[in-house]
Amino acid sequence: MKTTNKRKYCSLIREFQLADWFTLANAICGTGALFSMLSYLQTSEVRHVYYAAGLAFAALVFDVLDGRIARWRQVSSGMGRELDSLADVISFGVAPAVIGYGCGMQGLYDRIVLAYFVACGVSRLARYNVTADALSEGGDKVKYFEGTPIPTSLALVLLLAGAARAGAIGESLWFGKIMVAGFALHPLVLLYAVSGSLMVSRLRIPKL
Repeated sequence: MKTTNKRKYCSLIREFQLADWFTLANAICGTGALFSMLSYLQTSEVRHVYYAAGLAFAALVFDVLDGRIARWRQVSSGMGRELDSLADVISFGVAPAVIGYGCGMQGLYDRIVLAYFVACGVSRLARYNVTADALSEGGDKVKYFEGTPIPTSLALVLLLAGAARAGAIGESLWFGKIMVAGFALHPLVLLYAVSGSLMVSRLRIPKL
């Protein structure tokens, strides 16, 4: 039994293409961003917010590279596409949401909006996977995106990194908070609602 499992594992590794390793690096960076925000919540040392933002942008670099390498080597697979989507959910969906939570968006309504944002990101990637062939119009490359790509969420990460640098996180978060039916809402979290809504929109974005 152990020998059979080992063979299956080795077979899986052999199926990985070069681009897939860069995709995994994307996921690792996103996971590292999550750990950094957990460290910030434990220690309140703002440097961990910078680490989280830096790792999120490092994930973007690997995300770009895996696509370029796949096109350069002219190798693509369903497995690679699924890996890419799963990595993007971590790095550009869950990680930005957790960064927002760690920076002070911790009210009940904030959590609902952040969960909505992640759900939109997951839906956006699922829609892309099932429509990629149609969007490529018979070619090898998708001509345009429907809805904004999920990495655009890094604009929110950049904004919060700037807020951290200005000391405007936690209780000092930009635009403060309002109480609705006894629960807190930080108006800044509405940017997450806008970002998520644009991801699942029918807006056509040309793919460069």
